[in-house]
Amino acid sequence: MKFEQYNISPEIKESLEELGFKRPTDIQFKAIPSILQGDDVMAIAQTGTGKTAAFAIPILHRLQQQDRKYYKDRYEVKCLVMVPTRELAIQIAAVFQSIGQYTDLSILALVGGVEQGPQIKVLEKGVDVLVATPGRMFDQINQGNIDLSKVQTLILDEADHMLDLGFIRDIRDVIKHIPRKHQTLFFSATLNKSIKDLAYSVVDNPIRIQISPQDPVSKNVSHAVAYVAMDDKRFFLERMVKDFPENKILVFVRTKVRAERVFNAMERVGIKTLTMHGGKEQDDRLEIMEEFRKGDIKVLITTDVNARGIDIPNVDYVVNYDLPDVPENYVHRVGRTGRGVQKGQAVSFCSEEEKPILAEIQKFLGKDIQEMKIDKNDYRETISFSEDIPNDNWQLLLDQHNQEMDQLKNKKKGKKAPPGKKAKKK
Repeated sequence: MKFEQYNISPEIKESLEELGFKRPTDIQFKAIPSILQGDDVMAIAQTGTGKTAAFAIPILHRLQQQDRKYYKDRYEVKCLVMVPTRELAIQIAAVFQSIGQYTDLSILALVGGVEQGPQIKVLEKGVDVLVATPGRMFDQINQGNIDLSKVQTLILDEADHMLDLGFIRDIRDVIKHIPRKHQTLFFSATLNKSIKDLAYSVVDNPIRIQISPQDPVSKNVSHAVAYVAMDDKRFFLERMVKDFPENKILVFVRTKVRAERVFNAMERVGIKTLTMHGGKEQDDRLEIMEEFRKGDIKVLITTDVNARGIDIPNVDYVVNYDLPDVPENYVHRVGRTGRGVQKGQAVSFCSEEEKPILAEIQKFLGKDIQEMKIDKNDYRETISFSEDIPNDNWQLLLDQHNQEMDQLKNKKKGKKAPPGKKAKKK
């Protein structure tokens, strides 16, 4: 079924066609009809599967079908979307704005870290869709700048992360401010008992939708782990960046201090990178994200502030420079590549002290991450690597790893693997 066949407004169909939306993804196909009918929905789906559009399309249509002559009271909100981070709020609001560009619906991202004056001016006129982080939202509620008494739909996105960050009390407080009769949409990338308990405490007889629960990572992402000493990781990152100069690479580290250290290490060898972490001012963070999206600088070093829900186009490689302390964050990190129909590669550097973390990640995934084997000569050569010694070793290693993975898949299917090129010996 194509979007043009859906019973949605011509204005939304026009924007979907312009944005390149042809057919719905699995989560969109299953969620949109129920949301259009006004049902409560609890949806669990992999990151990168189109969850935002799955709720934005039907909500915009339902709002648009209301009598457009209605008078919005000052500070009134029709649809409230609660999210855990500023970046996600801005991104989701942008999706609503893109899909609703030919409607006259008003959409606002309400986040902290920026001047509140312009936000209050928009709130003053009333908004159809408010996408907000809890902190700034409750600040504006307390100032009398938000009226939630007419909310028709409450959407909780990245609900598992909101629970991790301790927003459960904020969620329950919001429910006290909105009408008893309302639609609730609950979207999450992972599912556990705490998430289930939260969902069923705020959702009334929901339509439950679960996409690929056995495999939390998109099949578009290939995985590899390279065993590298902690102090040698910078050499392997340098080599990888220089071997793939045209590719967009997102590098995850554990802390903002580590992010700055890796940035300085890359700068010393002539590699331009960007850094993103919680220590940056909001305006700087937005500017950095826009610069990376445009691709002028192709390497972004970041903490897990960018691991959840953020849509960065055309990320070719995700590098886990440091393995995440929480296994679930591996899923969210690698979900920044292989989005939609695109292919992506995730490479993890694992030091000796990180092997227990790797074991936990593999347990969470329910499968092993295949090793990208590096012999001693290649290891030594990488450490002494420079621009004067051209070498395609990383490409050979990745090609060899992917060939081995294909052979393994074919073997499981009982097929003989096709012959492939072997890595050149040094």
